[in-house]
Amino acid sequence: MSAVATEPRQALAPEPEPPARRPKRRWTRAILPTYVGAFILYLSFPIFVIILFSFNQTRGGFGTSPRVKTTWIGFTTDWYKRLFELPDLTAALRHSLTIGVLSALAATALGTLLGLALARHRFRGRAGADFVIFLSISSPEIVLGAALASFFVALGFSRGLFTLFLAHTMFSIAFVTVTVRARAAGLDPALEAAAMDLGAGPITAFFKVTLPLLFPGILAGFLLAFALSMDDFVISQFTQGPFTMFPTWVFGATRVGIPPHVFAFATIIFLTGATVAMVLALGQRRKT
Repeated sequence: MSAVATEPRQALAPEPEPPARRPKRRWTRAILPTYVGAFILYLSFPIFVIILFSFNQTRGGFGTSPRVKTTWIGFTTDWYKRLFELPDLTAALRHSLTIGVLSALAATALGTLLGLALARHRFRGRAGADFVIFLSISSPEIVLGAALASFFVALGFSRGLFTLFLAHTMFSIAFVTVTVRARAAGLDPALEAAAMDLGAGPITAFFKVTLPLLFPGILAGFLLAFALSMDDFVISQFTQGPFTMFPTWVFGATRVGIPPHVFAFATIIFLTGATVAMVLALGQRRKT
């Protein structure tokens, strides 16, 4: 039997890979960033105008101009030093802040409970509650304002701060409910079960586990309700009575000329809200 000699196999050297080609940047990739930037600029332009003209050295006092002047005269910070020299404007802003905070607190408390119930439980009338929430959000404000005014008159309520509080709380509940419901739907119910397995009762588990997890949604709902209340004009016009809110006062001032104090107040309100939003966003990002 002859032995067959086998030649050792030589390892084949790997072939050199062709140089990687960089993908060509298509011009279509710039469409989305350009569109987003233009959209942000479009939304922010009125805010920039308000901030700019809060530093405008307007000539002529309040009531001397039939319309808002858009002529830049010079830079000044006098309007921030003279914020409270118009008593009617100060009172209107105080009414708006008071109603905004109180109605946002009430709407947040009621909307949180309703949003949690809709997200966690199935009960008779759940579909009806969803329909009412959708109806409250989609209904035109002039319809809600006229209906509320007729309702208060029929009940014999004198329109004022109390009717404003009821009206603003009513239309804010739906927005808080939707916000909290979206947050509650994403929570894991096993976390509450684990807390109760470790000895916590249902109430303790809610305040120690569920409520902290829901807090970002609750805070977002509160801020949204407050912003809606501060911004509302139509419903406030129907339900304010002798009391004047900040948006309705500004609307009345347009007939004789908006004083620059309004731009200063609007700038302060915007910057305060933007600062709070940025702080909350950064805090949430660090936690994540």
